[in-house]
This record gives sequence, C-alpha cells and structure tokens, in this order.
Amino acid sequence: MNHPFLAFALSLVVLWLAAHTGAYLSRRRRQLEEAEHEDLGVVLAATLTLLALIIGFSFSMAVARYDQRKNYEEAEANAIGTEYVRAGLLPAADATKAQQLLRSYLDQRVLFYTTRDTRRLEQINASTVQLQTGLWLAVQAPAVAQPTPVIALAVSGMNDVLNSQGYTQAAWWNRIPVEAWGLMGAIAICCTLLAGYNARRTEAKPISPGWF
Repeated sequence: MNHPFLAFALSLVVLWLAAHTGAYLSRRRRQLEEAEHEDLGVVLAATLTLLALIIGFSFSMAVARYDQRKNYEEAEANAIGTEYVRAGLLPAADATKAQQLLRSYLDQRVLFYTTRDTRRLEQINASTVQLQTGLWLAVQAPAVAQPTPVIALAVSGMNDVLNSQGYTQAAWWNRIPVEAWGLMGAIAICCTLLAGYNARRTEAKPISPGWF
C-alpha cells in the first residue's frame, strides 16, 4: 500500500482479466435467456451496491485517520517547540545540552515523516529512542539536584514531547486493515467477473454488397 500507482496498475490488470474470464465462461456455455440476463443483472447490481458501500466506509475511515495523524503531528511539533523554550529554564549547561538534543530529535522526527524506506525507518526509530533517553536524562539530573517548580515545568514539557511521539506512532500504525482491502478486492473481482459473464454476445453480420 506504500506504492499506490503500482497497486492501481495491478488492480486494473486483475479486473481486466476477471472481465475477460467471465466473458470466456459465458461463451463456453449456451446463450443466456432474457430472464437469466435479468436475474444476473439483479445479482450484479446488488454486488456493486455492496462494493460501493464498503468503499464508502473505507474512504470515510481513511479520511478520519488521516485527520487524526495530522492532529497528532501538529501536537508533537507544538510540544517540541514549547519544550525548546522551557529548556532555557534549566541551568545553563543543562539548557544548552537539552536544546542541542531537541534539535537533533526534531531532525529525526522530520525524517520519520518524509522517509518511506523500511530499513531507513528502523534506523530512524532506533536513533529516536536513543535521543529520547538522552533528553530525559538531560532534564532528570537538574530536576533531582534542584527540585523547584521552574525545573518541574521543563520536566513536564519533556514528558509531553515523549508522549506525543508515542501518540503519533500509534496513529501512523492505525491504517485501514488488510482484511478490508482484501474484501474490497474480492468483491470487485466478483463484480467484473459477473459483468463479463452477463455481457450480451453479439455476432458479426455479413456485409451485403448492396451497402456499397
């Protein structure tokens, strides 16, 4: 599903083959009567209606989850920006270290959203985990040494940064189930197979010399 154009081309070929298979099966059998054509037409219309409903529900699900991912990405960006400012409340050395780690962490998060290579994503996730550990240690040490409300504000902001990454990751995993894609594909193949089978056969008529 990470290659939509390839999926489109593959589905187009599969549906074309299904339609021709239905037409081939229809030619192997006797010519259908008018009543049989009508019955198959009813079955085809019902199957197409079911396919349309499933596509509509899946599209609605995809749009809702897309909006959810955008909201979580926005929340994560706000959390990182807010914590970068709050890190200035830490002692000078700790503030500089925390802000440097936040800049590196932001670069990794941007790469996470723009990279589609699976192996590269695994490396990005590993680097993200290491940076998260370093970020927490950067605020933990001054918080233990000086447990003041001001330091607690920076610690709370760092907690929001770490939590927002988990929410965003969960939203990115929350895709349309593979079973739904499989059901849509199976019904679409059945529809095109029935359409090819129910297509009315026409025979070529000889051309009369008088037509010229």
